[in-house]
Amino acid sequence: MKEDIYRTIKAASPEILHKDRKSKFYGYAFPISDVNEVKSIIESLRKKHHTANHVCYAWQLGEKKHTYRANDDGEPNNSAGTPIYGQIQSFDVTNILIAVVRIFGGTKLGVGGLIQAYKTAAQMALENSLIIEKTIESQFELKFGYPEMDRVMRAVKQKGITIVSQKMELNCALVVSVRESESEHIFQLFQDMQRVDIRNFN
Repeated sequence: MKEDIYRTIKAASPEILHKDRKSKFYGYAFPISDVNEVKSIIESLRKKHHTANHVCYAWQLGEKKHTYRANDDGEPNNSAGTPIYGQIQSFDVTNILIAVVRIFGGTKLGVGGLIQAYKTAAQMALENSLIIEKTIESQFELKFGYPEMDRVMRAVKQKGITIVSQKMELNCALVVSVRESESEHIFQLFQDMQRVDIRNFN
């Protein structure tokens, strides 16, 4: 896989149900772009399953450098969050939250049983998700005078560069997005243009 490609899920998975000795494990996968999204999603699951004993989860963010967290929510240490996170690693996905809601069925499963149940529910949630590949993008800001606009826009069109935002006045400003693997080449292209300033926008 190219270094500027990462895997994530396109949309939230449907609710899946895994049963083990009368305990119910509801699995969910959500695409996320910010850690602040986690709290509200978990709270909404607690409201939905108000009889649940535990809402355990793991998340991972970042296209290259990953930050992650696993939460057992009162289950024995590393018996829930860690096996859920293990599935995130196994499926090689990021920018994702996987939550598993447990409703106790009266029979204790033991640590080994819990690990297997949480792992299975997380795996099922991912198997029921549409996993997609995305490219890592670099953003640049271009600044130039109005007379340079034609030259700049021609290069943008020829190279298939995505325009994120633009301000076309006497002094023009463009924010553009390019694949990371092509960023050095594109940066050099505009840097070599006279009367065009370019800087990293990320």
